[in-house]
Amino acid sequence: MIKIAAMGDNVVDCYISKGTMFPGGNCLNVSVFIRRFGGYSAYIGAIGQDAAGRVIEAALLHEGVDPARLRILDGPTAYCIIGHRDADRVFVRADLGVSMFSPVDDDITFLKDFAAVHIGQSSGLDDHVAAAAAQTLLSYDFSTRRDPDHRRTIAPLCFLASVSGGDLSSHEAFAVAGELREGGARWVLVTRGSEGAMLLGEEGLFEVPASPAELVDTLGAGDTFIARTLYGLVAGETPEVLLSAAAAAAAETCRYLGAVGHGAPIALSGDVPELQALPA
Repeated sequence: MIKIAAMGDNVVDCYISKGTMFPGGNCLNVSVFIRRFGGYSAYIGAIGQDAAGRVIEAALLHEGVDPARLRILDGPTAYCIIGHRDADRVFVRADLGVSMFSPVDDDITFLKDFAAVHIGQSSGLDDHVAAAAAQTLLSYDFSTRRDPDHRRTIAPLCFLASVSGGDLSSHEAFAVAGELREGGARWVLVTRGSEGAMLLGEEGLFEVPASPAELVDTLGAGDTFIARTLYGLVAGETPEVLLSAAAAAAAETCRYLGAVGHGAPIALSGDVPELQALPA
């Protein structure tokens, strides 16, 4: 069984209009999707001793993600207030809580038993990605961050570099992918929402259109695409096969609320800080 770890951010995405919070965060989502795709996955991160943290922990256990390196700390679990415009998510505000943690030596050593590790730029772990990449293959999500100095620092460490490019033209997306490839990334994935995705590697450029879907909620679709692409590359699938599977999986994610599901009621008495002050 392919073993892939994810280290970094988690959050509860709070849909105030529905009174529901959902586990989320780039790295947590990737750990769940890797497991759903048939891999063995582990999540390394930190949650608080509150209702939101219990929702995240329960989701990981339900999905079969290894929680051995999950920290439960004093302080609030990270949360994000989510609004929607049609099916597209709108980020209203967030609090990172205890999710911005620093890995210890045992966390890094833990990675040597995995075929790859995924880390996202929103996790604040850039000072640790070199150590992680020394243990195993590195998947790194640049998301929408595109400053050249950052790309030049991280790209040489990457087995897979991912970019969120929904705002980029095809030409711009290819230029960003080319820069990351020239910088040392073995594979570069650019997801472009309804325009599909492109994957650039030593074998050339591969593109796939978005799969048709009845859009309910797009939150988590990009993370799905990253996870399925990483899984396929580690498994030795051809780019054509893995991209087709990734597009189909991302479309499936858009058919339900929350990135990975597992919705739970928001208790407005203070389980998630500040929510009690918001209108329902």
